[in-house]
Amino acid sequence: RALVLATPEQRKDAEAASARLGEMSAGVYAEAVMHVPIETARKAREEAARLGADCYVAVGGGSTVGLGKAIALESGLPILAVPTTYAGSEMTPIYGITEAGVKKTGKDRKVLPKTVIYDVNLTLSLPAKIAGPSGMNAMAHLVEGLYAQDANPIISLLAVEGIRTLAVSLPLVVKEPQNLVARSGALYGAWLGGTVLGAVGMALHHKLCHTLGGSFNLPHAEVHTVILPYATAYNQQAAAQELNRAAEALGAKSAAQGIYDLSVKIGAQVALKDIGMPFDGLDRAAEIATQNPYYNPRPVDYAGVRQLLEDAYYGKRPA
Repeated sequence: RALVLATPEQRKDAEAASARLGEMSAGVYAEAVMHVPIETARKAREEAARLGADCYVAVGGGSTVGLGKAIALESGLPILAVPTTYAGSEMTPIYGITEAGVKKTGKDRKVLPKTVIYDVNLTLSLPAKIAGPSGMNAMAHLVEGLYAQDANPIISLLAVEGIRTLAVSLPLVVKEPQNLVARSGALYGAWLGGTVLGAVGMALHHKLCHTLGGSFNLPHAEVHTVILPYATAYNQQAAAQELNRAAEALGAKSAAQGIYDLSVKIGAQVALKDIGMPFDGLDRAAEIATQNPYYNPRPVDYAGVRQLLEDAYYGKRPA
């Protein structure tokens, strides 16, 4: 019997899925939230055990799929994912759990959903202000996949294809919300992003986003959208060949400017100050992000990261 997971906002979708499952449903748990706080994961595990669930159906975006992964990490029970955003988390064995204000990530095959069902119609209710940043989250996986420490030619081909696809589809998703072709393209780009994320390691951009999300509770997709142009600019010289491929796929002179311009085009926020980041938190964020840093093509140092964060705080177009 399956426990259907969702956020409070998508309870109706979860209840509809539960109704379709009939006797195979163990019930609905619609308490998923951003960044998967350990407390939420524990409550969900307890509820699953109480209801006798032996699998999970995660209906929603990265928060819901992330909750399913947190449960599966300890229980080993299978997840079926029904994505309704462009996060791409459903294609990866990567999980993230926030405890005591710090988001920790890991990799375990146990958390990889056994089945993923994509239905473009389920994304039609996704408002433009969420759809755009959600697609930029997928874009971040693709861009960092190009200069990953363990990058390979096949994953790089997927990454370039994903960047090109999202650059075309996201503006249409925002401008024409009922455009099924554009919505399908965005789902395809998200699938590519998740596939890349699950296959190779990420770098500074993701470290910064995990820091800002876990320690300052900033919205996940919006953080990715704001930080990506500046993390890309930070790495431009050290990963010039890879980022030139990204720029070409974006139809831009530079990858950083192309990403920034795409964010503006889809009406997304482009400054940390506009998504809830306090200026006096920049020092602490730079300190956390430079402790145990991820691999990055350009060496990670406090001064450089602190400047990157300040540039992102004000949201000025990268030079």
